Amino acid sequence: MTMSMYQVSVPVFKQMLGALSAVLAKAEAHAEAKKIAPEALLQARLYPDMFPLLRQVQIACDFAKGVSARLAGVEVPGFEDTETGFADLKARVEKTLAFVEGLQASQIDGSEERRIVTQAGTPKEKIFSGQSYLLNYGLPHFFFHTTTAYAILRHNGVEVGKKDYIGTY
Repeated sequence: MTMSMYQVSVPVFKQMLGALSAVLAKAEAHAEAKKIAPEALLQARLYPDMFPLLRQVQIACDFAKGVSARLAGVEVPGFEDTETGFADLKARVEKTLAFVEGLQASQIDGSEERRIVTQAGTPKEKIFSGQSYLLNYGLPHFFFHTTTAYAILRHNGVEVGKKDYIGTY
């Protein structure tokens, strides 16, 4: 059976973003129940040189929308990084989900050889085929940031498990 570029991207982003939203809701409830200032979780990080939870969620959303848009050949929507609370982060995830869900399989399928050029925070550009961009760059980065967001919350006592991370499939 052949897998299409759409099947390997959009449903994965939808599943994991849905799980991320649910984990954020659990974190917000945990902070409220334990009388923890939300900022303590939002600014928590696994190690001093890593981004905090807030930024991990922003970047996960950026990868989901950016990879999907580039594969579809449409402009990547720009989101301001102005989130300060759990409600803001959940809204960003929902906005990202809405964008990704709005893409059609016909826009993404056939993008295996599409030329994707990135500059990933450095002046040196990187050129990928669509398939390499998705499988070797986009998905690994997306999973890194969703996993790190989950790990930050778990490390800080939020009662989440593997089922929460995986979400509904």
